[in-house]
Amino acid sequence: MSNTPRTLSLAATVLTAILALYIALVAFGNITDFGTNRDFVRHVLAMDTTFKDDDLMWRAITSKGVQDAAYVAIIVWETVAALVLIYATWLWIRSDHAPARRMTTYGTLMLMLLFGAGFIGIGGEWFAMWQSADWNGLEAATRVFLLSGVVLIVAHLPFGQEDASRRP
Repeated sequence: MSNTPRTLSLAATVLTAILALYIALVAFGNITDFGTNRDFVRHVLAMDTTFKDDDLMWRAITSKGVQDAAYVAIIVWETVAALVLIYATWLWIRSDHAPARRMTTYGTLMLMLLFGAGFIGIGGEWFAMWQSADWNGLEAATRVFLLSGVVLIVAHLPFGQEDASRRP
């Protein structure tokens, strides 16, 4: 095995581990400090710090029960993504590349769905989070989305002989 395949495998391992650690800490923080980000979700869904344009305000969700259910769903999603990425990291460490790539793909796509579709798309556009000076998570969501994309790309780079044998 040349250095390049080992180096790429190491990069995939480290990047997957970093993403696993990050999202595990996010989920842990949301569980142990439930109220802080619950307030964030409530304000975004209620659209109470946006421009209050009558053409958009019909989208607001003001039910605290629905807001809290959305927040719990986010925490569950983050927790599952963290577990998937921790498992993927373990597989990378074991040099079990095909399952590691698969699990890394699942974990990164889970994060890209949450932060891309959930926070950037739905939160940012549907609930006009971009209009809020106080409750705007678009920059953080974009960072996680892009980091997840980088990890996904690195995990799918060809590592050597095993990948060359699959090419047509």
